[in-house]
Amino acid sequence: MEPKILIIDDDEFFTKVLENKLKKENFNVSIKNNGEKITEGMIENRPDVLLLDLILPQKDGFAVLEEIKKSQFKNIPVIIFTVLSQESDIEKAVDLGAVDYLVKTKVSLAGVVERVKKQINNPKTIIS
Repeated sequence: MEPKILIIDDDEFFTKVLENKLKKENFNVSIKNNGEKITEGMIENRPDVLLLDLILPQKDGFAVLEEIKKSQFKNIPVIIFTVLSQESDIEKAVDLGAVDYLVKTKVSLAGVVERVKKQINNPKTIIS
């Protein structure tokens, strides 16, 4: 069975490229372009890993992360994948329960796939 990945990001071009890369690595990929009603959608299609941008319309990624970690989905690994690179953003994401934090401009698509695979095979915090 293919591992399920949920990408929450409003950048359509970027998410399409990432989706294609993950599908080539035999992942089942779903995309949501905002953080609204996120846990409702996860009931039907529970992901194994969630890739979450912090800059989203309606509800930012911090609020989404906080909502997930207070829900029945709190054990799903959440990898932050964003352009925000300030130490305060990283600390806040970790405090809210993110297991990893990737800055879009500093990691390749292959690097993202590698981090997703690590979370599927051995879920734990690996902030770098």
